[in-house]
Amino acid sequence: MERARVAETDQWNVKAIYSSLEEWKKEFTKAQGNSEAPHWPQLAHFKGRLKEGPHVVHQLLELVLALERQLSKLYTYAHLRHDEDVGNDTYKEAYLRVTGLLHDFRQENCWMEPELLSLSEEELKKLLHSSELQPYKVYLEKIIRLKPHTLDAEKEELLASASLVLDAPERAFGAFNNADIKFPNITDSKGGVHELTHGKYSVYMRSHDRELRKNAFLSLHRSFAAFENTLCELIQGQVQKDYFNAKARKFSSCLEAALFPHNIDKKVYLNLIATVRKHLPVLHRYMEFRKKALKVDQLHLYDMSVPLVADADIKMEFEEASRFIVESMAPLGPVYQKNMEKGLFEDGWVDRYENDRKRSGAYSSGCYDTMPYILMNYYGDYNNIMTLSHEAGHSMHSFNSWKTQSYHDASYPIFVAEVASTFNEELTLRHFRRSLQDPSKIAYLINQGIEGIRNTFFRQVMFAEFELKIHTFVEQNTPLTPTLLKTEYRKLVSEYFGPAVTLDAEVDMEWARIPHFYYNFYVYQYATGIAAAHALVEEVSKHGPEKYLKFLSSGGSRFPLDLLEIAGVDMRSPAALEAIIAHFGTLTEDLKAALNRKADPKMAAPVH
Repeated sequence: MERARVAETDQWNVKAIYSSLEEWKKEFTKAQGNSEAPHWPQLAHFKGRLKEGPHVVHQLLELVLALERQLSKLYTYAHLRHDEDVGNDTYKEAYLRVTGLLHDFRQENCWMEPELLSLSEEELKKLLHSSELQPYKVYLEKIIRLKPHTLDAEKEELLASASLVLDAPERAFGAFNNADIKFPNITDSKGGVHELTHGKYSVYMRSHDRELRKNAFLSLHRSFAAFENTLCELIQGQVQKDYFNAKARKFSSCLEAALFPHNIDKKVYLNLIATVRKHLPVLHRYMEFRKKALKVDQLHLYDMSVPLVADADIKMEFEEASRFIVESMAPLGPVYQKNMEKGLFEDGWVDRYENDRKRSGAYSSGCYDTMPYILMNYYGDYNNIMTLSHEAGHSMHSFNSWKTQSYHDASYPIFVAEVASTFNEELTLRHFRRSLQDPSKIAYLINQGIEGIRNTFFRQVMFAEFELKIHTFVEQNTPLTPTLLKTEYRKLVSEYFGPAVTLDAEVDMEWARIPHFYYNFYVYQYATGIAAAHALVEEVSKHGPEKYLKFLSSGGSRFPLDLLEIAGVDMRSPAALEAIIAHFGTLTEDLKAALNRKADPKMAAPVH
């Protein structure tokens, strides 16, 4: 439906940020300072003065962070409104205006870090040990660590001024994927006609109607294939941007440039791929079992998500699902549960349902001075319930960090971002298994636990390997062409899924629809996140939630691997990776046993 027809109770409470666009515009005018650049001439008053000592640095940090905080709130309102309907020109204009102002802000303070890092080692130590700057010690340590890769002020200003242009591939893909591309209607096995959208695609992939699944899969990927040259240029532009930034900052590779700011060794990424590669037979055995359980001659990628247990689908209306998720958080204590419940039911964190031109998928977003908002395209099936649990985990992580930490230490690094979300999914899954008595539904849940690991761990590592490949190609001056991308992607799918899976030609284009390939080495963190989360659920079940809750409240007050150590897991070791792979194998055997115990026709999905 059109956005204007969506009930207010089903929308997120963005009015809590600004009551109207007019109020936003007034705050925008105040925050932008001068209408023309330089918007904030007071920033320039500190230029050349940082050598004067801690007091001047303290004043500058207070000013810069206060401005950043204002702009962050303005951006949050505009981007949420924009995502409600990406074709709405009114909010698109607001979004572009604040994006431009953020660009100007980065440009006007881009001299700060180079000047700070031009100070001598003795002067930098003096700043770190200054009592006046103790609240900013970790913030400064993160900047000082980047000294070998920070350019002089003139070059940093040049990079800042180029950022809008360099971000064009990501913005263009977002507009194409969320607003411009349209899919033809599809038919099911009985000739019924169905609308195909991003949100409904995932629902169709879990349908027991194989003809519907097949048509949805082929139609969606053929639609992307019609634009393969455009999409190839967009992904190449994104990788070229990453390579340009890596070279400009004197990193040896795009991967190092992405990981270094968070103090994550490249070995963490490479060992993740190597560990999964070593254990791919575990995944291949599951594929062979899935093929037999579905009773199909050929197993295709559109057969991956359909439950192996028929008539055991778990469905809930939004409010029922929200209450169930809150109940499942009991191991984290009543305070955690109460805060989540208030956000979901009273404060209006969630934009619930799909509407025309709404951004696809789901996410948690917000800033230090807002709620942690959740975008959903909720349809009520099990996968949607778990997605809501996932995003609520993100939001509770943000809620606790923003509540506990100072502004400059509140934002948790991307590496740990997926831990809280997948932790919540695991708690919700376990609550389902405790709550349901029907053996068919228990088998269904085991199957869903397997699919959660397959999608969030194995599949994301495959994506991570593809992302590394395309960056390596560009670093070696190998042009990305549609043929190269399709060939390399197909090869990875074949190696990861194994000989039991038959690959349609349309599989080759899946890379073209993955928005995370525009996020600069993001996807691997889903895999490390679920591995860490699985380990932490075991830790909480044995020793209580205290350490984990401390982790949730730590924000970005330490480097990410150190933050996870607070909670009780060491991701420098392969132990957590190997544990979740072993757990995947155990779940596969549990599912085999559950299905064998029930010689019931309902225990295998019908094939139409």
